[in-house]
Formats: sequence, C-alpha cells, structure tokens
Amino acid sequence: MLISCVIAVLSSAAAMILLYHHAESIGLVDRPDERKRHVGNIPLIGGLSAFFGVIVSVCFEGQTLLFTNALLGTGAVLALTGAMDDRFDLSVRTRLLIQTGAVLTMVYCTGVYVHTLGRLFGQDLELGIAGIPLTLVAVVGLLNAFNMMDGIDGLAGMLTLVSIGAINVFQGFSQWHSCILLLLLAAALIPDLAANLEFVGRKVFLGDAGSVMIGYFLAWTLIQLSQPPHPHLSTVDVLWCVALPVLDTLAVMVRRMSEGKSPFKPDRGHIHHILLSAGFNAHTTLVLLVGLAMALVFMGTLTRNLAPGSNLLTFGALTLIYVALTGRVYRAQQARKLADAIEQPLAQTLPLVAQLHLSALTSYQDDDDEAEQETAESSEQ
Repeated sequence: MLISCVIAVLSSAAAMILLYHHAESIGLVDRPDERKRHVGNIPLIGGLSAFFGVIVSVCFEGQTLLFTNALLGTGAVLALTGAMDDRFDLSVRTRLLIQTGAVLTMVYCTGVYVHTLGRLFGQDLELGIAGIPLTLVAVVGLLNAFNMMDGIDGLAGMLTLVSIGAINVFQGFSQWHSCILLLLLAAALIPDLAANLEFVGRKVFLGDAGSVMIGYFLAWTLIQLSQPPHPHLSTVDVLWCVALPVLDTLAVMVRRMSEGKSPFKPDRGHIHHILLSAGFNAHTTLVLLVGLAMALVFMGTLTRNLAPGSNLLTFGALTLIYVALTGRVYRAQQARKLADAIEQPLAQTLPLVAQLHLSALTSYQDDDDEAEQETAESSEQ
C-alpha cells in the first residue's frame, strides 16, 4: 500500500508537469474576474493530475473489485465533464444531467445505494427502492458541495484529507483497507496541494475536474461503508465526516433561495468568502476552516455516545445554527459594503461642493468690494 501511495504521488506529479506546459494551448486556465481575485492566468490541471495518479496506482494494485472499477469509470466521465466545464463553462442543466447519468450507472452496475438509514429513534429505517433518489441527491449534492468549497488555495484538498481521516477515525484505523481508493486519492492530491499552496513549483488550481472527482469518490465510499452487509459507519457518522462542506452548501443554498435567486448561481457568500471579507488573509482563512472541519469531526465522535437519533438531532441543530449565523453575518457584510459604496462618492463630492461654494463666496465678496468702491468714488464726485 505504501508503494502504491508513492506511485500515486509520482505519477500525479509527472502528469502535472506535462499538463502545465499545455494548459494554455488547450484552454485549461483560470482567468481573474470580478468573482475570482487571483493574479494572472493559473492552469486548472491539479484535479486531472490527481485522477491520473489514482488510476496508475490502482493499476499497480492489480485486481480490483467491480465497485472500484465502476467508480473509476463513472468518475472519469465526471472528471472529463469538469475539465470541459473549466474550458467552456457548461450550463448547470448539462452538468446535472451528466452527474445524474453517472450516479444511475453506478447504481445499475454495482447495486450499491442507500438501502437503509440504520436504526434511528428505536426504528430500523429501511428505504428499499426509494433509496435510489436519495442516493442521487446525496451524491450529486456532495460532489457539488466540494466544488463550491474550492474557493481559496488548498481548501478543497485539505478538507478532503480531513474527511478521509475522519472516516478512519469513525470506522477504526484497523479497517483502512475498506477505503483504499481514498487513501490513494489523498496521496495523489499531495502534488496539487504543494503547487497550489506554492510550496514547490508554480501555482496550479484543482479545477472543477478535481473538486467534482473528490466529492464523487467520497460520496460513494461513504455510502458503501454505511450500508449492509457489513456497515462500518452509521448514517450520522457519514454526515460528520463531511460536515463543513455539507453545512456550508446548505447555508448558501438556503440564503440564495430566500433572496429569490437560483441556488446554483455563484456568489461570494461561502464561509471562506465571509472570512476574507472580515479581514482574514487566505492562509489564515485556510487554517481556520481546516481547524473548524476537524472540530466538527471531534464533535461527531462525542455524539456517538448519544442514543440513536439524538446524534442526528444534534447535527440538525448545528445545521440551523450555522445557516442562521452565516446568513446574518453575510447580510451584515453586504449592508456595510453598500453603505461604503454610498459614502465613498459622497466623500469625493463634498470637497468639490465646498470648493465651489467657497469660490462663489469669494466671487460675491469681490463683486461687493467693487460696488462699494464705485459708490465711494461717486460720493466724492
């Protein structure tokens, strides 16, 4: 396994070096605009490189299960779609259709989906075939959650490492073989993180190909580990493993819909944008959010001692608090920006008005002095 991880790192790094020199010619570069504040054109090749590293290392492992083969096959389609979105900016409908097709193909080929929610409130919640639409919502929701969280350097990759670590904490480190694909993914992401955070080489971005692939692999691994015949995680454990991306995506979508906007319309209202607007720099924001993600995992380990169902209520209460708090802070920041936008033109205009007023008074005084002088001369005459 260690050799496989080393191969994942090396092959991912090699793919990154190769793609870097061709990114501009194939159009896989991110250009700054009013929503993207980076400097210069940055290659969007980190995700494709990581996926290549996973493929090479899995091939080195040799014989694989049907589940892994189907996951890599459908994941390749989504990675390619993400690259096309980076290049041509695909519509939301097109992306959702392809993602839906990938999920349904996975269900058809493997038979893996959310059959049961486990034991909650003293009842075994069996879903049967009704679990298929729930699986679709869960997978598409999580892959887009990681896509939305990919807003500052290193955030999506670091949250992936936190989630993979959380899975091993909840199921026990002795069961690491149940998530080999995720361990290989973690290794393959190392070159991207090193370049994205500018530790080595030149800067690259993960791109939609990478963020979508990460969310897709995590979603399906969590579903497989939480379902019979040998579940390693409970339904609520799954939520705690990816708590921060889930909470932030729910908060942003609720806020956008409350404002009468499309939940898929991008803006600068995610938690990392809020922290940046509060005055934190990008590196501090990254550290704070990784720390928050780890704190949520720790909170999840504490709630495992609660009665089944009570831990779900705890997560639900946390969701309501997060949605309300981030929404309030975002609206306060927007109101402040609006006030500043109004005050700035006034601050620029008032000195000009005062100058014109002073000029008018001076002119009036000069005219008055001339009139008095003319009156005095007339009296003398």
